[in-house]
Amino acid sequence: MKMQSKYVSKKPDHNGFVCYDEVENNTWHALIERQFKIVASRACEEYLQGLEILSFSRDRIPQIPDLNLRLKKETGWQVEPVPALIGFDRFFKLLSERKFPCATFIRIPEELTYIQEPDIFHELFGHCPMLTHPVYAEFMQRYGQLGIGQPHDIQRLLARFYWFTIEFGLINTKKGLRCYGGGILSSIGETVYALEDPMVRYEKFDALNILRTPYRIDIYQPLYYVINSYESIYNVLKGDFIKLIVKSQSLPEFEPLYK
Repeated sequence: MKMQSKYVSKKPDHNGFVCYDEVENNTWHALIERQFKIVASRACEEYLQGLEILSFSRDRIPQIPDLNLRLKKETGWQVEPVPALIGFDRFFKLLSERKFPCATFIRIPEELTYIQEPDIFHELFGHCPMLTHPVYAEFMQRYGQLGIGQPHDIQRLLARFYWFTIEFGLINTKKGLRCYGGGILSSIGETVYALEDPMVRYEKFDALNILRTPYRIDIYQPLYYVINSYESIYNVLKGDFIKLIVKSQSLPEFEPLYK
């Protein structure tokens, strides 16, 4: 999960607080105001409840120590400031300790609509509300535990599973299909596209199929895997998931749905 970044995270002071300037706070304001309207009818109920619990500021970038007070009270999770990009080993270790890694930079105004790497808006608004949900919180910790000490080829496929669930997962609900993946919910374009574009393909959640599905990070996803409950993704990790990964390596990958 580590590549070259053009952004530099801002270093917190000794109390964990970061000084953001007016442009950065205005960027947060623009992002969150437009995204609240988009997710209201498209996000799953658990995510929307998490938004209420975390009560993000609309006017300025939230300070991680303040956010952690609310998050820890709910599920014991914390947000951990990190450099812009980190490697697999540190990523999995942090998750195993109930620490969600978060770069402390925010995108420049010229990249308001799309940024290729995760900034603080993506991490906080996209991912943290779901960490208030008990089953999802357990699932995330178990995911981190599985990745510790694994060879790179195993970690790479764990990252693929992360992509199609934690980043770009959809869930069936009584109100219809809803988004729970942070990559969707932090994107003004993909939140609508994932549920409403007639060209999108949906598949029921199948861990082995996910492990065989290639993806690209720089396009809207042509395919989304749909779960029926958070227990379903947690339970698959409680089994011998590494054995399933090894099995997937013996099978051919599916033909990409993108060019």
